[in-house]
Amino acid sequence: MTDHPGDDNPADPTATPAARPARVERPARLPRLFLWLVAIAIIIVIVAGLTYRLAGNRLISAALVPRGEFAAADAGAAYDYGEAASWAARPGQADDPTSFVPEGAAALARGDVPVFFVSPTAAFENGQWNGRSSEPTKALRLAGFLRTEASALAAAGPLWAPHYRQAVLGSFLANTPETRASAQAAQDLAYADVKAAFARFLQAQPAGSPIILAGHSQGALHLLRLLKEEVAGTPLAARIVAAYAVGWPVSIDADLPALGLRACEQRAQARCLLSWQSFAEPADASAILDVYYRGTGLAGTPRNGTAMLCSNPLTGSIGDAAPASANPGSLVPSATLTAGKLVTPGVPARCDARGLLLIGETPSGYPAFVLPGNNFHVFDYPLFWEAVRQDVAARVVAWKAER
Repeated sequence: MTDHPGDDNPADPTATPAARPARVERPARLPRLFLWLVAIAIIIVIVAGLTYRLAGNRLISAALVPRGEFAAADAGAAYDYGEAASWAARPGQADDPTSFVPEGAAALARGDVPVFFVSPTAAFENGQWNGRSSEPTKALRLAGFLRTEASALAAAGPLWAPHYRQAVLGSFLANTPETRASAQAAQDLAYADVKAAFARFLQAQPAGSPIILAGHSQGALHLLRLLKEEVAGTPLAARIVAAYAVGWPVSIDADLPALGLRACEQRAQARCLLSWQSFAEPADASAILDVYYRGTGLAGTPRNGTAMLCSNPLTGSIGDAAPASANPGSLVPSATLTAGKLVTPGVPARCDARGLLLIGETPSGYPAFVLPGNNFHVFDYPLFWEAVRQDVAARVVAWKAER
């Protein structure tokens, strides 16, 4: 659960040149590419206070947590989601990264159920508390995330992924009363952008039509809040085909009751939520669990002693196990997240008593973006790329059958 790599997600035919950062990268800029990869590795290792004990990361915190107080003006003006350039992905976009299909996977025509995807963190600077994900360097990272994560959902229908003023990775490491206050303000600002983008997304959809919600890491954090504040208890809840809150812990007792959706118990089920966190074995998730148990859930009750939701993407159920032969394909991306191939069969998956999704021994071929403790957070979607694609399709069928 980092923000992934912390968070973490871009061109449009109507956008200005500055809104099409993918064209900036050239082979001659290999040193910059190397720094980009190092930055991704840092994001993977750092983001999310729910991943590491802050006391054990004092030096990292000192380097990455912004020193000044939060100031909304530092993040610039809010995005105008009526403008194409405010979206990392949207229908009609040229060079859409979510249209990526890995080598070995079948190309599918897009369906008619739109997807709203909230990307993970791509902002890691420490000079301010929020970073604009549309800035060229960050936009390149987001494009990689969209290729390896959101592409698994894209066959369902038009996919929308907003740029937003992301909370920087250091905001998840704040460990003093002063910095925690600024960190929360930064995360609130990021959520405000996501909320505004979601409103615009809904305006573009026919009344009463089905929609799919998804996110990863910081994106999943904002998605969960969106479910609580904008979906639960409203007619919109009936329109949700499924919600994929991946890479962020969800308590069955302390979070789920506030979200307006039940946990998905079988693949032939709609209007439900899935969440998982991937670890190879042996898995050491003590840092995540320590912070998880100290927290308060979205329902207002302590998470201490509560079970963490573990959805198995190979079965579409909760808390069960499936062998590698049940995995129709794991995406093994290139180190730059610009290419990849589908390996069949993929990794196995079983939920353990802690609520972690275990994938057996460390699989080969993956870039060096694995967290301490065998945490495969950055690959939460790629490990089950084809299974997620099939899961989404099955839930669309289930939703339409229930109409």
